[in-house]
Amino acid sequence: MTLKPATYADLEALPDDKIGELIGGVLYASPRPTDPHSRVASNLHGELYSPFHRGRGGGPGEWILRFEPELHLGGDVLVPDVTGWRRERVPALPAVVGIPVAPDWVCEALSPSTAALDRDRKMTVYAREGVRHVWLIDPRPRTLEVFRLEGGHYLRLATWKGEATVRAEPFDALALELHRLWED
Repeated sequence: MTLKPATYADLEALPDDKIGELIGGVLYASPRPTDPHSRVASNLHGELYSPFHRGRGGGPGEWILRFEPELHLGGDVLVPDVTGWRRERVPALPAVVGIPVAPDWVCEALSPSTAALDRDRKMTVYAREGVRHVWLIDPRPRTLEVFRLEGGHYLRLATWKGEATVRAEPFDALALELHRLWED
């Protein structure tokens, strides 16, 4: 028996308490994020937004940053936690649901229900689409993993834990204090 590929209509039919993603014709329905997951993603977006999106405080201001955008990439529909596009490559995002332009950077906040999907299928799509940098942040063990795309595969550059202050590609102009990500 051959299964029919899932469609965008299947994604739209999900209940409001689910986030849907389509990867390789398969519908993945994940529960809405718990507080640790959404807190760390929100805090990271806040730390990066002012210097990198707005250019405030002497920051470079060379990025367009978005929180939980819907991406339409090569037939797949993904909803990463935080994304960024370099303004030199993408001066403005199209005003559409389902951004069809691959970001330059993606951060996925891991949770027990999404970690395997984030690490495997989603990173495979990001590599295929040429997303240069991926960060995986896990609020439970308080870790940040940083990856760079090299030859079609991701190379892990570093893993930091706890209260470290780090300079992580592609935002290494900022000394990122990890403790700020874990706090309320």
